[in-house]
Amino acid sequence: MIFGFRSYASGLLLLLLLTACGKQQTLQGIFQKATPHEAYARRLRQTGLDQTALGHDWLTAADRALRDSLVVTLPFQETGYFRADRATAASYRYAVREGETVRITLALGAGTDARVFLDAFELRPDRPAPKLLASADTTALSFSYVVEDDRQHLLRVQPELLRSGRYTLRIQREPSLGFPVRGKSDVAVGSFWGADRDRGARRHEGIDIFAKRGTPAVAAAPGLITRVDVTPLGGNVVWLADTQHGQHLYYAHLDKQLVQPGQMVRIGDTLGLVGNTGNARTTTPHLHFGIYRGGRGAVDPFPFVRHADATPPAPRTNPERLGQWVRVRDKSAELRRTPSPRTGTVTALARNTPLMVVGSQTDWYRVQRPDGTMGYVLAKSVVAAADPLRRESLAAATDLYSQPSADAASLDTLPAQTRVAVLGEFRGFRLVQSPRGEIGWLLAKPAPHS
Repeated sequence: MIFGFRSYASGLLLLLLLTACGKQQTLQGIFQKATPHEAYARRLRQTGLDQTALGHDWLTAADRALRDSLVVTLPFQETGYFRADRATAASYRYAVREGETVRITLALGAGTDARVFLDAFELRPDRPAPKLLASADTTALSFSYVVEDDRQHLLRVQPELLRSGRYTLRIQREPSLGFPVRGKSDVAVGSFWGADRDRGARRHEGIDIFAKRGTPAVAAAPGLITRVDVTPLGGNVVWLADTQHGQHLYYAHLDKQLVQPGQMVRIGDTLGLVGNTGNARTTTPHLHFGIYRGGRGAVDPFPFVRHADATPPAPRTNPERLGQWVRVRDKSAELRRTPSPRTGTVTALARNTPLMVVGSQTDWYRVQRPDGTMGYVLAKSVVAAADPLRRESLAAATDLYSQPSADAASLDTLPAQTRVAVLGEFRGFRLVQSPRGEIGWLLAKPAPHS
């Protein structure tokens, strides 16, 4: 009955996938306000597939990913793996700053044919549910969004059901504005947001970009010149309304102003020349650049113009381990919430614990423990489980379970005297491979060795 039901459910799911692909335009018209992920989940419920084991697990994995994410540092790159026999979702949490552009790129590995859903969320302690920021689904994509506040963000990556394969994910930061001094970069910033001014009486509400007198100060965004003025503090100043981002850009200490109020400018157009007018008369020529946002006042301009992240390093781990079982070989191995030897929550791993490799980056594997717990382990702390701990002959007929639980589905019943390869051990169960190549779990009862 179990195998018949699974076959029936798999058939229905495959029909759903084919229907969804063939009627993609129709679905988009019906669910105009739904994300691709939400439309797919709704389709599961409409067809009753949420009542099947696979459909229920897919929806549960999607919800769990929003509550139980791994923590990564940007820029980030990982090669991941998803399995057809298990509904999973990967989720990554990362810190961002207001004004940064976050670019997310996903590419499927060669031979992988799957629809993958990407959803970016903002996490806030005052909100019980994450706020959706951007969504996409395709076989190779790149999309970006501008960060509105200093927050923790989360990216969920989830494939459709009954698909397996590899993907490479990148999360990188870029500036949301052009750099306001021609020929310069953030290396030229010499005074930052929040620095003391007037012996601590006020704070610096911008950044100072040092350049030779006469260097062009340029529009960091297209927009409308709203003010061209002379003030005691700023000297010769220009205000540019950046309507695309709902903010005003402030250029101060200019030697000359080369625009007029009401003038429309494009990004890169010259607004004036760098100088040291106003209260900067005794300093080296520089541009004071500020950003003022509606309802917020002055904000730190640096994340808006900082250099783009470099391409993250490619994994140095063995890519052939993706989708394979490995086994803990060290007594002191640790499962971490973040791929770093110095930070993050740590869980000790018992020696010989089997782990499924579902991701690879630099010197780390992203793994799933038999109980479903996700985390990172150092690649050097594990070995391939295909090289067994030992071989055993079963003393009696024994059920081979799909999970390390006596309540799990039985994959097969192995006759007495069956020789199995023991790949790992976890909480009273052994992960074994049968002579026919099936991998499953046996209760760890004493058995004679041979």
